[in-house]
Amino acid sequence: MAVKVRPLDTASEGAWDAFVRAQPHAGFFHLSAWARVIERAFRHRTHFAMAEQDGAIVGVLPLARMKTPLFGDLLASTPFCVYGGPVAATPEAAAALEAHAIELHRTSGAACLEFRHLRLPVPDPAESGWGMRPPLYWTFRRPITGNADADMKAIPRKQRAMVRKGIQNGLTSVSNSDIPTLHRVYAESVRNLGSPVFPRAYFQALAEAFPEEHDVTTVLHEGRPVASVLNFHFRDEVLPYYGGGTAEARNVAANDFMYWEVMRRAGAERGARMFDFGRSKSETGAFSFKKNWGFEPTPLHYAYRLRPGAALPENNPKNPKYAAMIKVWKRLPLPVANILGPPLTRGLG
Repeated sequence: MAVKVRPLDTASEGAWDAFVRAQPHAGFFHLSAWARVIERAFRHRTHFAMAEQDGAIVGVLPLARMKTPLFGDLLASTPFCVYGGPVAATPEAAAALEAHAIELHRTSGAACLEFRHLRLPVPDPAESGWGMRPPLYWTFRRPITGNADADMKAIPRKQRAMVRKGIQNGLTSVSNSDIPTLHRVYAESVRNLGSPVFPRAYFQALAEAFPEEHDVTTVLHEGRPVASVLNFHFRDEVLPYYGGGTAEARNVAANDFMYWEVMRRAGAERGARMFDFGRSKSETGAFSFKKNWGFEPTPLHYAYRLRPGAALPENNPKNPKYAAMIKVWKRLPLPVANILGPPLTRGLG
């Protein structure tokens, strides 16, 4: 029978996720619950589609449209996620899902269609009418052993010294699902970087949508939370995703200690064998920090299609037009930044 593409419905979520978990090239960001999270937290319309053949799912494509007055109109797989694009068991299913997305892009009026590939697909999208974004985002992934001594020794000497500094400073960590503490620390951290903060409801939605796949690692100094990060777990991978530290964190090496604790706990307690440090933009502090851990950057292959006359979205802090806004944001009182920030983040996925 021919491949048919239809929208995801509630009754098919279990089969969708079973397919994702069985596909080696699928990842955490392909899970069906992202549709509920994006709709609930940001009120964006989702278009999750699956390909079926002979009554079985043979491909999935998470899509959502992120349309805001300030940051434009993007149909992406998937906003607020670092990886995405179609996952298919057959070339026919992949072609059907791609054709479905292209048609939706045409009929919806969205300015840009974007697939956020982790690996460059075969055939190369550029061979079939897609543009390829110049390397802007890089990912950092490295195997871990689950043995604390071995994983500590694998960290380069200077970075290992920073982790040990945190230990010597008496830092401790807890692992739980404390979203209020996470968000409080994270909000201060991103304000200091000049970025608006995501709403706490988004973090809560993630925790509720992925009850078994998330945890929060929080670092304490003399009983005070000084750093915290939301981690995702998928198969044998751990991905620390949203994290940051207070002003005190730098002085006590709390961020360094925090990521070590994520690595140590995930390896020992969850059997993780891959540490995914997530994406960063080149020539940024986060990019350098991850390289200091001995992770080699790998460019992400973001493919796009534009409507006639549309421009490729450049909604990132390296865009010069946001430089003045970033400087002003860093000086905002934290309560003010926490009020003004969440509405802006609807377009920053």
